[in-house]
Amino acid sequence: MVSAELALTIPSVVLVLAICLTALALGVDQVRCEDAARVAARAASRGEETAVVEQLAASRAPEGARISISGDAQGATVQVGAPARARWLPGLPAARASARALWEPGAAP
Repeated sequence: MVSAELALTIPSVVLVLAICLTALALGVDQVRCEDAARVAARAASRGEETAVVEQLAASRAPEGARISISGDAQGATVQVGAPARARWLPGLPAARASARALWEPGAAP
């Protein structure tokens, strides 16, 4: 009798653990996207070259992230997006973050 209950319980526990670990990974990717966007926006606002800004963002963003850098008369905007890493749950949303920083004095384009 205990064997049947255990046989039903173990797969359920494994499934719940997998869902929790997936949620944790998605949260970590979101934080990494936010950090990458923030650091890159600050570097862009200081007048750093676009290649340097992209390298800074890529070093902090999750693997496979898309990085977009734009600027206008007031400041620089960096957007970072990374696909969800859960292969067995394909409908999960991607991690996305955007950061904007005003131009530093003397750094406006």
